[in-house]
Amino acid sequence: MPGPILHMGAVITCAHGGQAMPTALSPSVFVSGMPVATIAAPYSVAGCAFVPPTGNGPCVTAQWIVGATQVFANGQPVAIMSGTSICTPTGTPLLPVSAQTLVLAT
Repeated sequence: MPGPILHMGAVITCAHGGQAMPTALSPSVFVSGMPVATIAAPYSVAGCAFVPPTGNGPCVTAQWIVGATQVFANGQPVAIMSGTSICTPTGTPLLPVSAQTLVLAT
């Protein structure tokens, strides 16, 4: 499914409201003047509010598992809003809130 490409300026949260940021960006591919994220680099999550009485929280890192199938940056699929991700250690997804809307990828 096509979706907007995620970039440095995209707002992404974990399912519990923590802010997610990519740990690495493409040094050579830009959208809206900002480098794009690929599914190769993990995201760091800060401020996750999930504090279970026992178990596996809060979200600390996340990884895109499914991204674009036809658009690549530096040999890796770009991360897109309609992609699939998973947070560690909770197993919940990342939730893209906003991103640039000019460039879509499938």
